[in-house]
Amino acid sequence: MKLLILLGLVLLIIAVHQLMRVVELSREFKKTKEWEVTDSDNSFNGKGMLLGGFGLIAFFFWQVNRWADNLLPDAASVHGQKVDTLWNYNMWLVTLVFVLVNAFLFYFAYKYTGKKGVKATFLAHDNRLEMAWTIAPAVVLAGIIIFGLKYWNEITERSTSADKVTIELYAKQFDWTARYAGFDKKLGSTDYRQIDGGNSVGLDTLDATGYDDILVKNEFHIPVNKEIEFKMRSRDVIHSAYMPHFRAQMNCVPGMVTEFKFTPNKTTAEMRKDPYVIQLMAGINEARAKKGEEPVEFDYVLLCNKICGASHYNMQMTIVVESEKDYKDWLLTQPRFKKKIASK
Repeated sequence: MKLLILLGLVLLIIAVHQLMRVVELSREFKKTKEWEVTDSDNSFNGKGMLLGGFGLIAFFFWQVNRWADNLLPDAASVHGQKVDTLWNYNMWLVTLVFVLVNAFLFYFAYKYTGKKGVKATFLAHDNRLEMAWTIAPAVVLAGIIIFGLKYWNEITERSTSADKVTIELYAKQFDWTARYAGFDKKLGSTDYRQIDGGNSVGLDTLDATGYDDILVKNEFHIPVNKEIEFKMRSRDVIHSAYMPHFRAQMNCVPGMVTEFKFTPNKTTAEMRKDPYVIQLMAGINEARAKKGEEPVEFDYVLLCNKICGASHYNMQMTIVVESEKDYKDWLLTQPRFKKKIASK
């Protein structure tokens, strides 16, 4: 077998050599030198550029259509709808510029193919052109920046709602802990020196304000149509609290508290009935079935969006959005921190 493979390779090399020899001999019959570019060559290349340009733009739109059903569902928060509006505006603008620029680029490569006896015009400078391609992008970018800053200021302004829900998200390698303010609606103070097995977030045991705080892992609940104020801390490295369905993200930085707020407007049950979400989950479960895994239902999720270590990929927490009544009922079933101290 090895001898046959070796023999085949030798014959292939000989065939390629003979083919190159034929090409060299054919050049001797041409009236022009092989390094000279003819009008025919230019015409062929121009048509090739035009065809390639159409192919590129067609491939782009095919890709958009092919993968459009893998995008996130519509935003499930009030401010998230504004983020989606800003995103869609940018995508339409970028797509328009991409199509126009490439259409002209490939068309001009075809239209102005080289021809013998025709000399290109040399244009060193044109003030009108310089002004046009400086002012036009500046105006468009200024619009995007103003639009974005307006929404960003609205999203990040300090919460003034009297009945807001305050939750702390505490990050560490490699999990999350959610802490709720108790009956007093105030989160207890913290002291990193008190972190131990029974006090994973470092609550100050001398501060009575924190005795009714609630600590939960694996999943946390929030009420729909109510402002949720998040306070975020990290024990070790920089993590990033990322809740994609709410279009919310904020870094968790060791030694400081960062904040973010949003108002969810779709419960988990409502999202599970959304036709697009049903289609999306069907595709996910089909892929899981091929790997022998159990099907899953849609859930909102909290992820870490910083590469924070070896188990970064596994740092996630389920979020349940429900009615205010169901939220309060769930909250009453959760243990208070004071009880944990007493049982220690």
